[in-house]
Formats: sequence, structure tokens, C-alpha cells
Amino acid sequence: MVVPVLVAAVAAVVVSAVWYTVFGRVWAELSAAGAAARPSPWRMGAEFGRTLALVVVFAVLAAATSWPVLGLAVLVWAGFPVIILAGSVLHERVPVRLAALHAGDWLVKIVVVALVLGGWR
Repeated sequence: MVVPVLVAAVAAVVVSAVWYTVFGRVWAELSAAGAAARPSPWRMGAEFGRTLALVVVFAVLAAATSWPVLGLAVLVWAGFPVIILAGSVLHERVPVRLAALHAGDWLVKIVVVALVLGGWR
């Protein structure tokens, strides 16, 4: 199960990088982090670590349930990142557009993870 997890993590990082490249102008308008030119190497490593943790958790959940992987992806997305991002809008005054941008990234990332891991089932 190590190879599918690593492939899913790499795929998710790549898809996320593409997401923020496509929506970079919007991200730069809404966030100082988005206005930065390029992430530093340590941030890129940390992002890979975060994504690897997501993939491991998703793989464990997928193995423990009979849910279809895409259904599980939507459930995980709605139950965790969307709730956290909604809280940031509600309590920290994060702009709705910024939270929506991040929510879209999370959805695409989790769907990619589900498709890669589901392909190895």
C-alpha cells in the first residue's frame, strides 16, 4: 500500500499546485500568502507532509468502509475542510471567496486521492 499512497500524495500536490496557479490572481488579491512569488523549499516539503498525512488517513478510512471512494471523498471534504473553512469565515472574518478557493482545492485534492487509491483497490 506504500506505492499507491506515495503516488496519490504526489498527484494531490501537483493538482493543488495547478489549482493555485490557475487561480493565482484571485488568491493574490485575497491573501498575502497568495501574493508571494514562490513557496520556499521547506514549505513545499511541509505541504507534501500534510498531503501525505491526508492520503494515509483517507487510505485507512477507505479500507475500513465499503463506501465508494468518490462518495467517501465528498463526505470527508464536506465533513472536515468545508467545516473548518466555514469556521474561518464565521470567526476569523476570512473572505468567503478565499475560503471557497481553498474549499475547491480541497475537493479536487481529495477526489484525486480517491481516484488514485481507488484504482489500486
